[in-house]
Amino acid sequence: MQSEDTIRIVGQLDIVLRDRRGRIKARRRVKNLVTTVGKSVIANRMLAGPSLGAMTHMAVGTGGTAPAVGDTQLAAEIAGSRTALTSATNATTVTTYVCTFGAGVGSGALQEAGLFNAASAGQMQNRSTYTTITKDPTDSLSITWTVTIT
Repeated sequence: MQSEDTIRIVGQLDIVLRDRRGRIKARRRVKNLVTTVGKSVIANRMLAGPSLGAMTHMAVGTGGTAPAVGDTQLAAEIAGSRTALTSATNATTVTTYVCTFGAGVGSGALQEAGLFNAASAGQMQNRSTYTTITKDPTDSLSITWTVTIT
């Protein structure tokens, strides 16, 4: 009898909002959705010469519409919020992406975040929505996005 493997991809965001003095104003820990396009990117990255790029950026937005597997962009990405990752690391089956949206970047009533493989357009691997976090222009927001393959 042949055994069968089941692969599952699970993501989680840890979001921390800090004021200009570094004091924590808000925290969120939320699960995310891996999009159909994101699954294609992951599969493509297993090739010796992948044609789709690795994840390099995050963006935030004000769209509160629940994530759907067919999503290809955020519902309402804040212009200028697409920010290069601070770091991307891998340990066995866990990949961790970190990004900080500094003062003046991605301000507003935030309700969504996305993980992308380009500074503009590109493919969105993951999308998450959360209860509103109001980021003032002097605040900083850090997101640690953990993707686990089991």
